[in-house]
Amino acid sequence: STLPYDFVTSVNWSEHGNLLAVGTQKGFVQIWDVDAEKKLSILDGHIARVSSLAWNANQISSGSRDRRILQRDIRACPLQSQRWLKGHKQEVCGLKWSTDHQLLASGGNDNKLLVWDYFSLKPLQQYTYHKAAVKAIAWSPHQHGLLASGGGSADRCIRFWNTLTGQPLQQIDTGSQVCNLAWSKQDNELVSTHGYSENQIVIWRYPSLTQVAKLTGHSYRVLYMAVSPDGQAIVTGAGDKSLRFWNVFRKNRLSKESVSALNLFTRIR
Repeated sequence: STLPYDFVTSVNWSEHGNLLAVGTQKGFVQIWDVDAEKKLSILDGHIARVSSLAWNANQISSGSRDRRILQRDIRACPLQSQRWLKGHKQEVCGLKWSTDHQLLASGGNDNKLLVWDYFSLKPLQQYTYHKAAVKAIAWSPHQHGLLASGGGSADRCIRFWNTLTGQPLQQIDTGSQVCNLAWSKQDNELVSTHGYSENQIVIWRYPSLTQVAKLTGHSYRVLYMAVSPDGQAIVTGAGDKSLRFWNVFRKNRLSKESVSALNLFTRIR
């Protein structure tokens, strides 16, 4: 930590996995070379906690409780390269770049989902259908411009958007707060993790939105999820102080059917 009494509030790996961005309670973004165990830079600018981070090549986007998104190139002088994106009225709690690196989706505690392009200072699109905070955001790797978002406990819905046309697509009420979303790299499926009230993990097939499997085990909301590099497993962290490892997606297309292997690793770490 850079200062006494500062805390980690967000982390995000760069696409090549060699750099780690760390957001803090006091509004700093630290860039670490993990292999060398070296802090490369400290970026200031936010005046409140950094709650979301997203890489786009050498650019790091940070979303804060100060309601702003800050876009910076870690190779350049931060002041020369920085770009402020102002559109949310409350904390920016979700950030994801599209798989083609052209569009940035941001979710806020103001219940809004915004879409920005690489050069915009104002959002290209604004979706206001969710009735609670939008933390869960995921771009489809299979369909260009397809975006999924999930709402908090007053909303409970996963919604799908065609960002090429700005049109809303399907939606489904999951029955619980939506905390995270991630697409399978191989199949047209996605996994969602949930909070109040069921604390469940669900695998959905798209576009039918049929439930492939429902995984239970966490006793508190599943606030955190990360996908393994091969796209096959996820790790989830919850308020029950446990990390759980799950095999949720197929690694390759050996079988013609779209089947998810669902095995809870025996060890809870």
